[in-house]
This record gives sequence, C-alpha cells and structure tokens, in this order.
Amino acid sequence: MTTNPSEKIWTRAFVLLCLAEFLGYAHNALLTPALPLYVTHLGSTPFWVGVVLAAFSVTSVFLRPLIGSWADSWSYAGILSAGALLLGLSVLLYLFPMVATLVFANSLRGIGWAGLNTGGYSMLANNAPNTRRGEASGLYGAFQSCPHIFFPALALWLIDAPLGGFIPVILLSAVLAFTGSGTALLLKQRFERPAQRAPSTDQPRGRPRLFTAVDPNVLVASALLLSLHISFPVTTGFLVLYTREIGIQGLGWYFLISGITQVLTRPTLGLLSDRIGRGRSVAAALLLELGGLLLLSLAPDLTVLVLGGMFYAAGTSMGTATTMAMAITLAEPSRRGAVMATFSTALPMSMGLGAMVTGIIVEVAGYSWMFVAAMAMVSMGLLLAVMKWSTLDPPAR
Repeated sequence: MTTNPSEKIWTRAFVLLCLAEFLGYAHNALLTPALPLYVTHLGSTPFWVGVVLAAFSVTSVFLRPLIGSWADSWSYAGILSAGALLLGLSVLLYLFPMVATLVFANSLRGIGWAGLNTGGYSMLANNAPNTRRGEASGLYGAFQSCPHIFFPALALWLIDAPLGGFIPVILLSAVLAFTGSGTALLLKQRFERPAQRAPSTDQPRGRPRLFTAVDPNVLVASALLLSLHISFPVTTGFLVLYTREIGIQGLGWYFLISGITQVLTRPTLGLLSDRIGRGRSVAAALLLELGGLLLLSLAPDLTVLVLGGMFYAAGTSMGTATTMAMAITLAEPSRRGAVMATFSTALPMSMGLGAMVTGIIVEVAGYSWMFVAAMAMVSMGLLLAVMKWSTLDPPAR
C-alpha cells in the first residue's frame, strides 16, 4: 500500500469539518463521566446507568441508515448541523432531575449523535485523498478525541466544585453542541460539493436504497469497529463508579492522559495503517485494548490505571482509523451517506450493548467480572479479524 504526499488533506472544508466534530464530541465528553454519576445521584443503580446509556444508542442505531439516505438526497453538512442542534436541545431536558426524563432525553440525543456522525463521516469520505485515507481518518479522529483530554476532567471538577454541580455541566454541553451546529451550517453554505453525489450507474434496480448500500466487506469493517468499542463503557462511565468504590482518587488525570494518547496516536497510527495494511493494524489495535483492560482490572493505584488507559486509548485510535479507512475505500461516491451511516452504526450499537451488558454484570457479579467480560468481547473481535484476514485490505472502488 503506497501513499501520495502530494494529495492535500488540510483544506478549508476539512478544517471546518474537524472543528464541528470537535465541538460535538466535546459535548459528549463532558457527559461521559457526568451522566453515570447523575443517575446514581438521583438514587438509581448501575443497571439504570446502563439503561440510560443504552437509550442513547438504540435510536442512533436504528435511525442511522435512514439518516444516511437523507444525507445522500439532501446535504451531508446539513445533516451534521441538524444533528448537533438536536444534541444541544435534548441535553437541556437533563435539567428535569428524573431518571425517566434522562432515558427519553438520551434517546433524542442518540438521534442527534447519528446525524452528527453520519454527516461527518460522509463529508470525510467526500474529501479524503484516495491514497491517504488512513492518515485523513486518523487526523479526523484526533479532533474527535481531543475533547477527551480536558472535558471529562472538567466535568468532574465542575461537579465537585463548591459552587458547581451537574447543572453547569449540562449547560456547557448544550452550548458546545449549538456552536458545533453553527460551524456545520457554515460548512454547508461554503464548501459542500453536491456534484459528487451523482447517481451511480451500477446501482441495482428495483430494490430499496437502504438494502443495497453496503457490501459484505463493509459489514466486516462495521463488526470490527463494534468489537473495538464494545468495552468502551467499561473504561469510561463505569470506571468512574469503580474507582470511587475502591478509593482511587484523581481520575481526572486518567481521562487527561488517555485523551492525549488518543490525539497523539490517531494520525500516526492511521498513517501506519496505510503502510502496513489494514489487517495488521486491526490485530495490533485489539491486542493493545486487551493489554489495557488487563492493566485496568489489576490496577492497585492511579499510576497503573493511567498506564492501562494509555494502552486502551492507543488501541482504540489505531483500530478506529483503520476500519474507517476500510469503509471509505469501499463506499461508492454516490452512496457515501448510506454506506458510512451503516458503517458508523457499529459505534452506538457497541456503546449501547456494552453499557447494558456491563450494567447487568456489575449488578449481578461485581466489577471484577465486568473486566473479564470486556476482555472476552474484545477477543471475539480478534477472532473475527483472523477469520476474515484476506478481506481486510480491499481494493478501492
């Protein structure tokens, strides 16, 4: 696999796209540690933490293919902007302190998240240079990861501050989402290129678009993405509850250093996947995640916990950039919204499934078995990569 450095990545459209994604992900990064604490603050159990987190994922999973079709027929940047707007509006419902309201609000937020990611990934597919897709995906992912450097720690600080609490976190997350919506609207007005979405001449006739958007190789990429992120709730929301139970303080440093690791490794490891191949990159990513989870499960103090977070963050960064580049390679130019929507469905599906399974396991068996289950789920992804090894480096369409 060769790259062509003369192909330009840093266009104005790419910068605005990355900025809009940064703001949308900052909104979510604030809520990552705050929401589980908010649910338990209202008197509920870890099971209900899983339910609230899963509600976010259910709507994002089931509506994302439809949103992808809308993006193809209307506007990628428009869908991105509308998604960020809905993120901001729905989080304001958190101001009504009831678990039932949180479930409803998070289901609406899941729709907004689907729009943010579907529009963003489709714009990326439209703008990424053909021979630098891994690198472009890594850079794009770095902007998505940047908020995880500071915003989870900021949320924990705001919650514990003398004049703080959950309301400042909620309001700040809404402001970030609204700003991201405005940035995406600017992207739509100035830089969207609808001509790239001309009808495909080889599209099968007589079948609904929704069922002809993806070929089996994209489904493999989606399944690998799911396995890379299914343990993510263990390393974020439930880790906050776990460390408070065992008495490890200073978790803000964990989020800070893990976030820095993601930002620094995504562009480099994305570029590496262009050079060594997607199969090797995915396998290395899953092994890094397994090492990180093992360290987290055995961590006696904050230092080992941070080290485990670094391993896990590097694996997630490498795997996400690699599978994204695989999907972009296989997406037809006229159907990028539908294909990338289907591919990215694996993210909320993994979050929802992982949150529900984790919540049940913690409720029934405790936190030790939570880590065992997480490592088992990641191992399934490694097994899939080995079984589908010959399909992991597809030719470009």
